[in-house]
Amino acid sequence: MIIKVERLEELPIDLLLLADPSEEIVKEYIARSNNYILIKDEKTIGVIVLLPTRPGTLEIVNIAIDPKHQRKGYAKKLLKFAINEAKNKGFKHIEIGTANSSINQLALYQKIGFRINYIDKDYFLKNYHDEIFENDIQAIDMIRLYMDL
Repeated sequence: MIIKVERLEELPIDLLLLADPSEEIVKEYIARSNNYILIKDEKTIGVIVLLPTRPGTLEIVNIAIDPKHQRKGYAKKLLKFAINEAKNKGFKHIEIGTANSSINQLALYQKIGFRINYIDKDYFLKNYHDEIFENDIQAIDMIRLYMDL
């Protein structure tokens, strides 16, 4: 079994839409980002999108793992890759945001070392046309997390 992370310009939209249901928004930010895929046994099983935002700050704007491969440590592997990539490129901070309804993601990010920074109230109501539900909870607020590097 070979697992590797590769930079890629053309990303698998089906994976990206697992983490962000708006194809329009996804296409807008991937055009400005550094995009990577996770490959296992010659198959793409994950994706991570890194966007420099403010000076010294890199944001993980999308991370997704194929449902058949979830809960096996691959998201953690991609997060650690992103942290190392940020350090190697001289960033001072790394950020990630997720919905208030993303219970498993919030737990994972905090286990990795991210800390909650602030809540962007009504983010999903203002930026998405359709309601989003996860874990029987409506996605309303964006929970922003950060890590100093």
